[in-house]
Amino acid sequence: MSFNSLGLKKAEVEKEIYALNILLSNYQTYYQNLRGVHWNIKGKRFFELHVKFEELYNAAQEQVDEIAERILTLGGVPFNTLESYVKHATIPVGENVFDDDKAVRLVIDSLVALLPLERELLELSDKANDAGTNSLINDFVVEQEKNLWMLKSYLNEAI
Repeated sequence: MSFNSLGLKKAEVEKEIYALNILLSNYQTYYQNLRGVHWNIKGKRFFELHVKFEELYNAAQEQVDEIAERILTLGGVPFNTLESYVKHATIPVGENVFDDDKAVRLVIDSLVALLPLERELLELSDKANDAGTNSLINDFVVEQEKNLWMLKSYLNEAI
């Protein structure tokens, strides 16, 4: 078995790097969705949602950076083109979403799509004995689950 300088098996780390790049692509789409709904939101709940979407896109921007830096830490190269992001992203893309409920629904659907990707990464990082990636992704999951609960509550939906 070949190990990298972090003491992790190279073959397992390669799988993680690929999965992290898929997550990065999806996060970039999520981030753009959040920017779009932040800019375009209209209606009676404009003020509260405008602020909430800004909070979420600021967090997503940080998370994008953390994912890319983790890829680099593991010895990989993060995707960094729009072409790569579009090719590898699977979450829904929101365009011209103005309605408050539809905007919240887009964010919910994005989070629902991100969570399985992150759970797959948790399995890969656990198998690779990669505590760093596991910790990072665990933190994302905890935050997203809370955001999901809050946004669903906002729409008066059960988790």
